[in-house]
Amino acid sequence: MENNSDKKVISVRIRRKTEPKKEPSTLFSQKEIRKFVVEFVSSWIRGDIIIRFPTAAELAKKTPLSIAFPTDPSINAELKIKEHYVDQLSIIAGTKPASVDEQEKAISEVFKMLLMFRSANRIEGKIISNDLQKRIEELEKTAKNQGRLVEQITGFLFKPKKQKQ
Repeated sequence: MENNSDKKVISVRIRRKTEPKKEPSTLFSQKEIRKFVVEFVSSWIRGDIIIRFPTAAELAKKTPLSIAFPTDPSINAELKIKEHYVDQLSIIAGTKPASVDEQEKAISEVFKMLLMFRSANRIEGKIISNDLQKRIEELEKTAKNQGRLVEQITGFLFKPKKQKQ
């Protein structure tokens, strides 16, 4: 006879192997978009770049309603575009209270606006990176290239001339 204490019950739970969630293969990560927006906005605030917002005159060409309306709706549209941009920047900068979702949405919105401005040739200037190491490396590369050019030019200028015989 077998004793109950001799029997041991082992319970086993089998779990299906869960596959890790795959990140969508996007061109830029959220972190990269955030960094780009920060650099762009910083450059704009410092005056390194200029955004040419659509003017009332440009907007009036698209909507010739000035005859029907005593006040020009294109002026209001110009102001709304600028106000929307500044409003989104206020959310991103934290000067206007907003939830985390609203902040992320504002970053995406500003990024889309930057793409639209760039595609319409409405951005002038150069975005200066906030990454000091990157800027130093770019300056060193430029200085090295300029040094090579100076050597080539002086080599051509001071090359001994061949005597004619």
